[in-house]
Amino acid sequence: MYNRRLVFWASCLGMLLFGITMTTLGPILPKIMADFGIDKANAGALVTLMSLGILVGSLIFGPLVDRYGYKGLLIFCSVLVLIGLEGVAFSKSLSLLKLAIFVFGFGGGIINGGTNALVSDISEEGRSAGLALLGVFFGIGAFSIPLILGLLLDHFTYRSIIAGVGVFVLVPLLFFLFINFPEAKQKQGFPIKEGTGLLKEATLILFGVILFLESGMETTAGGWTTTFFNEELSMSANTAVYFQSLFWIGMMSARILLGTILKNNRPYRILYTFISLAFAGSILLLFSRSVVPAAIGIFIIGAGFAAVYPMILGFVGDLFSQLSGTAFSIVLVMALIGGMIYPWLAGVLGDAYGLRISFIIIPVSLIVMSLILWMISHRTNQQVKKSINT
Repeated sequence: MYNRRLVFWASCLGMLLFGITMTTLGPILPKIMADFGIDKANAGALVTLMSLGILVGSLIFGPLVDRYGYKGLLIFCSVLVLIGLEGVAFSKSLSLLKLAIFVFGFGGGIINGGTNALVSDISEEGRSAGLALLGVFFGIGAFSIPLILGLLLDHFTYRSIIAGVGVFVLVPLLFFLFINFPEAKQKQGFPIKEGTGLLKEATLILFGVILFLESGMETTAGGWTTTFFNEELSMSANTAVYFQSLFWIGMMSARILLGTILKNNRPYRILYTFISLAFAGSILLLFSRSVVPAAIGIFIIGAGFAAVYPMILGFVGDLFSQLSGTAFSIVLVMALIGGMIYPWLAGVLGDAYGLRISFIIIPVSLIVMSLILWMISHRTNQQVKKSINT
């Protein structure tokens, strides 16, 4: 037996930890470059290494939690994140730094997938609402690290700050140690045939494509906003950093409201509404020539994106509940691939035509997403009609 409330808050702490994992490396890259005497290309390789660790972790977590359950895996991966962060803080060689970065990325990837699947499993009556609240904690973690570094770098070295952040890992680790979790769904052994069969499920793959597009747009908007304000609106780089936070604030605010909205409305209609909101925000940003409309646009984009991840993962949890971990692995790996490709593509287009042109990929992707969502809803309705007729 387990306490659902305690398990949910443990999951939120785990997601907060993943938010920290995702945003730790970027703000300290200039310091790392100076410490180890590396150029931008090698610094970029470190970010790629972290992304690879997250990707590998996301790929393997699903079958593991379906077979062995959540508790041991979350404890182990929290220790990996702790080791990785402390490794970044105390590494004296580039080789050890690379290993530390991969380790905390790998642990963070498993925690991300595991906590999403866990909340889906314990929230059968309101998966999307539970996942939306979980996503708020990712935003808090992602927002906190740049803020902490900005406040403390004038007084402490980046190494001492990261070492201190690593100590925070003990909080979710203690939660994981002392509470009970749901038991494994496949105690008798992982059903390899059924697990690999999920790769043939067209609906699951279409959900994965939606998250591919969503993750790509999120990382593009979240990663290139500062440069957009700097280059397209002639704002100083130091001031532009603050406007990037509007994206995350918009997303967190909308996710807090999402649970209430879902109680009285049809889920697909809500998702279309949020996609339309993001589309409107992207158009406003693209055509803005001054700071105020651009700031409103990036806030609206964040708010519009807020519903996609929790609602799509909620649909996946509903349809594939017996192998939810494996199903989440598949769609999250597709999402991470999108998150790696889109920022690169935006950079290439930005170099060639300017960031205003490269940001066109956001409204175009939202249109494609809407079409795929229509295909899924149409397919689901047809299946329901067939089951009724039979």
